Amino acid sequence: MSTAEPVHPVEVPFPTAVRASALAAFQLVEDARYRSGRRPRNERRRLLAQRAVAERKAEREVERELRLG
Repeated sequence: MSTAEPVHPVEVPFPTAVRASALAAFQLVEDARYRSGRRPRNERRRLLAQRAVAERKAEREVERELRLG
């Protein structure tokens, strides 16, 4: 081949599968972030606080039983 001959471009297939999976991943993230069934933060905080109170109460009861027993 000499410099006078044109260079033929190499055909590279487009990565459509990669684009599609990236789009699907983005949509999953957006759906998880903005889904309608999401609990409000206050409800989650209340649930965590109730769980903490119940754990402390159970711990006090166990300590009381160990002292009496």
